[in-house]
Amino acid sequence: MKQMDALKVFRQLDRQGIYVLARADLEKLFPQEHEKAFEKSLQRLVSAGLLERVCKGVYLNPLARSKGAYVIEEIASVLRRGSLSYLSMESMLSEYDLISQIPLRRITVMTTGAKGVVDTPYGSIEFTHTKRRATDIIRRSVALENRPLRIATEAAAVQDLRRVGRNTHMLRAV
Repeated sequence: MKQMDALKVFRQLDRQGIYVLARADLEKLFPQEHEKAFEKSLQRLVSAGLLERVCKGVYLNPLARSKGAYVIEEIASVLRRGSLSYLSMESMLSEYDLISQIPLRRITVMTTGAKGVVDTPYGSIEFTHTKRRATDIIRRSVALENRPLRIATEAAAVQDLRRVGRNTHMLRAV
């Protein structure tokens, strides 16, 4: 793929607010590329600063104007696409001022997808698997227009922390 063609596609996506892409997304955007040529094209785009590899299989448009305050959440949503995920535990407890600690460069995400920790240049994402049903997750979390991920209610964040056996000593009286 030519850099100019890629730039046009990235600008168009940026106008739609899309700046974090999975490798599979890029493959669909440039279907004419064969596997080896596609890999070389990705390397060239990264070397030229037109794409940033943020973790295995996920790329970011560093020139995007639509990039907001929640880049790490955008990355998390791309990593667990197809799963129901929401911010919870320490991330939300800190936002609700229920713990005094502020997680720096780390978010805690409950997900119906795989558990694990993913390190990115924008911070770490800790995924904790939940077996809760989708209806329970939706009832216990809120979708905000400006946030890529749903956020747990105060009660849900506390319950999630206790349910996974995390340190509850840091909780203020609730």
